[in-house]
Order: sequence, then C-alpha cells, then structure tokens
Amino acid sequence: MSLADTRIAVVGATGVVGIETLKLLHERGVPADAVVACASARRVGQSIGYGDGIATLVSIEDACVAGCGIAIFAATSDIARQWGPRFLEAGAVVVDNSSAFRMDPSSALVVPEVNGGDVAGELAPRIIANPNCSTIIMLVAVNTIRTRLGCTRLDVCTYQAASGAGLAAMEELESQTAAVLRGQAAVPRVFPEPCAFNVFSHNSAVDIDTGLNVEEQKMIDEARKIWRQPDLAVHPTCVRVPVLRTHCEAITIELAEAATESQVRELLAESPGVEVVDARAGGVFPTSLRAANCAPVLVGRVRPDHTRPGETTGTYRAFSMFVAGDQILKGAALNAVQIAELIVG
Repeated sequence: MSLADTRIAVVGATGVVGIETLKLLHERGVPADAVVACASARRVGQSIGYGDGIATLVSIEDACVAGCGIAIFAATSDIARQWGPRFLEAGAVVVDNSSAFRMDPSSALVVPEVNGGDVAGELAPRIIANPNCSTIIMLVAVNTIRTRLGCTRLDVCTYQAASGAGLAAMEELESQTAAVLRGQAAVPRVFPEPCAFNVFSHNSAVDIDTGLNVEEQKMIDEARKIWRQPDLAVHPTCVRVPVLRTHCEAITIELAEAATESQVRELLAESPGVEVVDARAGGVFPTSLRAANCAPVLVGRVRPDHTRPGETTGTYRAFSMFVAGDQILKGAALNAVQIAELIVG
C-alpha cells in the first residue's frame, strides 16, 4: 500500500506548511480526488492549486466525515486539540505539525530517520506528533553519530528564518526590507522587533525563572523524548535572522565515546536525511540558500573541539558542525508526509 491508495485530509491547506504538504502529496502520486483540503470557513468553496490541477477547499467538519485514512494537520494547536480526537473517532490516523500533542505521553513524537519505528506496529499511537522544526533539523544531523558513539550533551545555537512564524511573518520581512531600502522605518507587526536587517532573540516568551524561551525549552524536551534520554544535557540559544526560508544551527555534540574526525565524517556520510557540504579549500559550506527547497539537512564545518581531547591521540570527546535545513520541508511538511508513508507502508 502507498499514499496514492489512501484518502488524506490536509487541515490548514492554505498555510505555508499546508501548501508544501499538498505539493509533496502530488509528487508522491496521490490523486486530487484522494486529497481533502480544508481551511477556514471564509475559504470554503475556493480553489487551491494541486499539481497541474486544482482542489476545492472544504470545511473541517466536512473533511472529518470524508472517510480519510490519514489526517495531516498544518494548523494551530487549538485546532489540533479540538479536531484531532474527532478525526481519530472517524477512523483517521492524525499526524500533527503543531505542539499540541508533542509531549503527550500517549502520542509518539517522530522523526522518521531517527525513531521511525515508533510509528509501526499494532500498538502504535493514533496521534503522531511532528517535532519542532529546530529539533528535527538538529537530530537528523547528529543522530547517527549519537547512535554509534553516544551523546552526553548538545550545545546548539539556531538562526531561524521568518517563515517559521508563518506567511504573515514572511510578508513582514519582505515589506520591511523594501521600506528600509526606500529609506523608511521597518515597522514590526508580527514580530516584536524589526526583522529586516536585524537579528534578535527568538520571539517566543522567556521563562522568568529559567531564562529559556519557549523554542529553547521545546528543543530540550523533545530531544529527550525522541532519544529516550530524559537526562540528556541540551543547551540551546534560539534567534531570528532576516532570512525568508531555512533554519541554520551551530551544533556541538559531546560524545560518550571519543572518536577521530574521520570517524565522525564517515558517520555523517552514511546518515539518512543528511547531505555533507564541507569543502574547506573552496569555502563551500551549508547556507540558507543552498538548503532552501532541499529535502536533506546540509551539514558542514565539521571539526573537533580541541578543548575536549580524548584519551588517545587524535581522538576528541566533542565535535562541532554548522547545519542548514529547510524548516518548511524537512522541519514540517516533509517530516509529516514521511510519517504518513510509514503509516501506510
């Protein structure tokens, strides 16, 4: 069985992630009449592109009773909490992009390249959560290293694109950039700070006691759940940068077992979902533009942390790297569609 044989609802089909999801389903051969695209009440009855054709938008109420085997949610947490259980009752497996079910003990939190086995089997949970985009990109990059050599700590700084906050944020970056180039002020409406020509702390709320913002806490909690390492040390710092698409991350992974640089490079080369882009002589490394619309997570600037040598000459306890991933694709829509493929496969 394949996705092409499955009736699939896409909830939030007109948003950034929903549009990307429809594109991926079309590329996988899912016919238009097997896709139930739904959006807000004001868009019901309108058309949305699907490959070379169109799909007609329906209400979420109608989608719920359309006999779908899978429902991919690309909507808010509130909508997921309200309608996810209803789709379950109607017989669909729910794959949710929001944060609604990520830390729910009864829901799996899945990155297919990392813990895809959590989807399979008779006892597999019926609501499967997509992790936060930053978590997905980070874990895809380092999972094979961790599987072979162990991981005791992750230090990560993220450089997150405006599109992580949705279509309105992308439009704000574009309009602010145009305004600044005309000599006008960049007036923030979506973000608390001007996005154009600016870098600022991630716009999620900061916990007064811990000093962590919501995005940073998600990376900690989700990495621990996915890897089943409840005591894993994760130290993130998340910021926004004036980029439309793709998140970048500077990651240092501390190993349980010291290794050589060549060992780490070999593990990266065989990592599923990873493309190594690391030409030191030519200065060719991962960038936002290289990663845009690219399914793999790009990894480069691989180097040992010389402050943490191993017991044997030439080995090290930690390695650093620079990573770029399309957070709309692998960080959201593609990860959800890959989960759907595991469900039917």
